[in-house]
Amino acid sequence: MADLQEATVTLPSDPVSVTTARRYVCGLLVEWGLPPDDPAADSVRLIVSELATNAVLHTLGQSPTFTVDVRLERGEQLHIGVTDSHPRHPRRLPAAVQQDNGRGMVIIRWLAAECGGRLSVAPTADGGKTVWIALPWTAPVQSG
Repeated sequence: MADLQEATVTLPSDPVSVTTARRYVCGLLVEWGLPPDDPAADSVRLIVSELATNAVLHTLGQSPTFTVDVRLERGEQLHIGVTDSHPRHPRRLPAAVQQDNGRGMVIIRWLAAECGGRLSVAPTADGGKTVWIALPWTAPVQSG
């Protein structure tokens, strides 16, 4: 097995791309050995959906595309990153605003922590950012 398996897809910042991103990541994880009915698969589906939705909705038209990077390191650590070209980092919205939206990052942090993972945000060279989720990998690793 390789020490690193990775894949990337760049999608238009359009709401239909959220479904495409989710299906892409979930398909990869099945190829890499995660059973589709594994509880971690549900968490990953929701995390990818929330990250992709944020990249589409909260970049204020300043990011025409977003990129999803998926990396599995040594069969132990799964990294999922969503990159857009908007410079503003995600932030928690005030409770009054959260009644209708703004809970995505709270959900993502909670799901990552529940799975034993973590969330981080890294600036990109072009002034945007990547929101990374790192999760422990518990499925048997398939060579690919």
